[in-house]
Amino acid sequence: MHNPSRREATRLILVVAAGLFAPASLASDTLPLAIRGYDPVAYFTTGTPTLGLPEFEFAWDEHRYRFSRPEHRELFKVDPVRYAPQFANFCAMALAKGQIVEADPKIWLISDGKLYIFGGPDGPRLFQQSLAENVAKANQNRGLVENLQR
Repeated sequence: MHNPSRREATRLILVVAAGLFAPASLASDTLPLAIRGYDPVAYFTTGTPTLGLPEFEFAWDEHRYRFSRPEHRELFKVDPVRYAPQFANFCAMALAKGQIVEADPKIWLISDGKLYIFGGPDGPRLFQQSLAENVAKANQNRGLVENLQR
């Protein structure tokens, strides 16, 4: 004779396990695409902006990130804070000035192991001129982005 509580427990375990192994893209279809679909890990590994592919997608921080290779997705999953752009989809230099400008992922800079993306070609040069000050100002103005996304 089967114990009903054991059957229920087994069913619960199976439901939970199915949820753990479900593809991230099923839950993330409604999330906005991060950095126009560019692979954030590629900036660090190949040193070039590289478009990601829909089949290598991962949801993190209320965005869908795409990757050019499954290995890049795995690296990102382990340490997303290391690879994600510092100010999401927004220009780091504009944010330092208190402005909100969508960044172009083809205009970028890695400094102190962090990825910054910019809205115009002068962004990286201007940002680096007073790097510590600009990072601090952009972080202070991060609330502008958070308010915009609400």
